[in-house]
Amino acid sequence: MSVKTAGGRVIVRKRRTAAERAKSAVWHAAMLAVLAIVLYPLLWVITASLKGNTDIITDTSLWPKAITWEHFANAFDGLAGIPLWRFFWNSTLIAALSVVGVVVSCSMTAYALGRLRFPGRSAMLGVVIATLLLPGQVMLIPQYLIFSELEVTNTYVPLVIGKFLALESFFVFLYIQFLRGIPRELDQAAKIDGAGHFRIFFSILLPLLRPAVVTSSIFTFIWSWNDFLGPLIYLYDMEKFPLPRLLQSYSNTEGVTNWGGMMAMTLLSLVPVVLFFLVFQKFLIRGIATSGVKG
Repeated sequence: MSVKTAGGRVIVRKRRTAAERAKSAVWHAAMLAVLAIVLYPLLWVITASLKGNTDIITDTSLWPKAITWEHFANAFDGLAGIPLWRFFWNSTLIAALSVVGVVVSCSMTAYALGRLRFPGRSAMLGVVIATLLLPGQVMLIPQYLIFSELEVTNTYVPLVIGKFLALESFFVFLYIQFLRGIPRELDQAAKIDGAGHFRIFFSILLPLLRPAVVTSSIFTFIWSWNDFLGPLIYLYDMEKFPLPRLLQSYSNTEGVTNWGGMMAMTLLSLVPVVLFFLVFQKFLIRGIATSGVKG
């Protein structure tokens, strides 16, 4: 089938057969079914936040019989006399420090391991890559003992200090892959002009690493914002709790849980993450695609 446009061009459109249309319909139906399965937990949290505490446990239907906004009103009032904005500020502070630490330390470490030549460089790079195979839970006890001896527990230091020491080896490897796709002639030209390593890195290479910077920033922000285990181990004062740690406070020592308040606070804590992802998602996709073809 051909169609002639106003410009005189002829566009040939192939008519799809019945088998092709059926295959397309089955494909889209399968994708919609997968999407429904993935989004069902989020839909359940939304509807549960609009139910009473008793109905959340006893009512097995998805949709609430009577909608109540009490849980959101109580969530905005805060908890234990502490306003809600304080918990958002704690989470934002931890996430922001984590992002800055990862971008600065991991990018500079990647520059040293990927661009400079010095004895033991290959061995150090191998150790960095090997740490990707080490579960983080293995280091919890020795790390806690170290921070306890340094008397920095119940502070944000244990949660962010590792980000400033390039302990996120995944991002170091990501930056190295990007650096391998940047011609070394840029470094050599800068050295001829008298630039040192810091000038080469910050003025030439770092702007070219923008896709990697955005990718690492997004992942670090999301992981830090949703981190529950770290604040659970190191933070004791409720005034210092981030949002994930706050959710655990809705269950008291007697085993009574405010399910509605927990669901409402969960939705509120998801808003900054979703907005952050929507703003930077195009950079994330571009960064992942670029890292896959370079190196």
